[in-house]
Amino acid sequence: MAESSTGSLTPRFTWAQPGQLGRARLIAEFVTLFVAIPVAIAVFMPPSYLFESLAFFSLAGLGLLWYTGNFNWRELFWGWGRFDWRMVAGFAAITFTASVVVLYLTEPQAMFRFLRRNWRFMLVIWVFYPILSALPQELIFRVLFFHRFGRLFSGPKQAVLANAAIFSLAHLMYWSWIVAIFTFAGGLAFAVGYLRRGFPYAWFLHAIAGNILFAVGMGVYFYSGAVQRPF
Repeated sequence: MAESSTGSLTPRFTWAQPGQLGRARLIAEFVTLFVAIPVAIAVFMPPSYLFESLAFFSLAGLGLLWYTGNFNWRELFWGWGRFDWRMVAGFAAITFTASVVVLYLTEPQAMFRFLRRNWRFMLVIWVFYPILSALPQELIFRVLFFHRFGRLFSGPKQAVLANAAIFSLAHLMYWSWIVAIFTFAGGLAFAVGYLRRGFPYAWFLHAIAGNILFAVGMGVYFYSGAVQRPF
């Protein structure tokens, strides 16, 4: 087991080892779970089934995490005291600024529109998005990814890049290059945060990012009801 030097809180992961057994099967699982299924969802599944597919995806991932074994489930609750609040503030500021700039250049009429028209429902989104969307995504794309599939990568740098890529691909259903870029950047931040400071930190960053995006008006790109397939 190779433990990251970023601190004792960081879960231990097994990176790629010469001659390791079961690599072909693990690659097949990885491609199926993180490539084939997201592409199939984007191409064939109606956008209105987004949350149903996420729920199924999450349950399947948790089952696979349990099947993998050797995971300390208490790690999901470790790290609340390890937050770097300056980094959180900087991340929030960057997310807000990037969202405002993108909307100003592409959909200026959508900026803060939902917040202005229905601020009460925005509060509902702020409460439930972290639980119903950010939480299951972090369980699958951070916890399961690194615990079960970390051994496919030579080390944390390679794994983080791959993690950001498959996290972006998972949002292919929105068919937007803007969503692809935002989710790739977010995936980098969440993966690094998870490795350095634990699951609660990655989840918190994801929740903040989502809530900021919807408040600014980026729901015009991240809302399943607005999806238009290019075919």
